[in-house]
Amino acid sequence: MELSSKPILPGSVVVVSDVTSIYRGYKGFVQRVTNKSAAVLFEGGNWDKLVTFKLSNLDLV
Repeated sequence: MELSSKPILPGSVVVVSDVTSIYRGYKGFVQRVTNKSAAVLFEGGNWDKLVTFKLSNLDLV
């Protein structure tokens, strides 16, 4: 992950960069941030999904 000068905060748009995740490349909205993880909301067509990722596996868009 390339270090960004901007922090990941609720409302940020992020893309999943974890190569082992089935969500790699998906863009979503950060809903909440805790110690070292963030809950990301993915919306697509007829489904919504809230998934938690480590902050190190997310990049700002």
